[in-house]
Amino acid sequence: MTQLLRVQNFSVSGDGFGAGEGQCLERPFGDADPGAMFSWAGATASWPNRTDPGGSRGLDDYFTRDFTNNIGAEIMGRNKFSPQRGPWENHDWLGWWGDEPPFHTPVFVMTHHPRPSFTLSDTTFHFVDADPATVLAQAKEAARGKDVRLGGGATVIREFLDADLVDTLHVAVSPDVEIGSGARLWESPDELRDRFHLEVVPSPSGVTHHLFWRK
Repeated sequence: MTQLLRVQNFSVSGDGFGAGEGQCLERPFGDADPGAMFSWAGATASWPNRTDPGGSRGLDDYFTRDFTNNIGAEIMGRNKFSPQRGPWENHDWLGWWGDEPPFHTPVFVMTHHPRPSFTLSDTTFHFVDADPATVLAQAKEAARGKDVRLGGGATVIREFLDADLVDTLHVAVSPDVEIGSGARLWESPDELRDRFHLEVVPSPSGVTHHLFWRK
């Protein structure tokens, strides 16, 4: 069975940004408002952090439920893991997610400053200084036949797109949100039409789900 590299539930603004400038500990998405871009998922019945009953069903809920389906490993950029830049000052920072990260698989963090792997709950983080093809090969081996999720941010997704390694993408666009600067996935989704089929599906929540698969 073919192992796929999948982008899933990646949220961008109407002008194509996944995050704004000025990322820091208090603002993981910089000067972008994550609530405005992720509310479509947070409102669903399947949102993993939901503490009250209810939530929406339908298209948004389907994508939220599908997030972990057949995923055996994740790849992310350093700025998704940490607000720190340059060499690690120490190894105390263990990510934004607390003692039980939501990945439940090996995670490969792309960085020019490797550090020892560590495990929290059922998630092991590995820090790799390598090109996209090499990191993907390591992630596929760790995934043991399942697919690999490319978690972002936008800069890392572009690196894998430029290396022609991505098989499918699901991008949720919030058309009414404008960020203006930061980490940009695209100026227009039409940039990917040379290699991918594209279907755009509007949701009652206001986001438009962009589904790409290889031609």
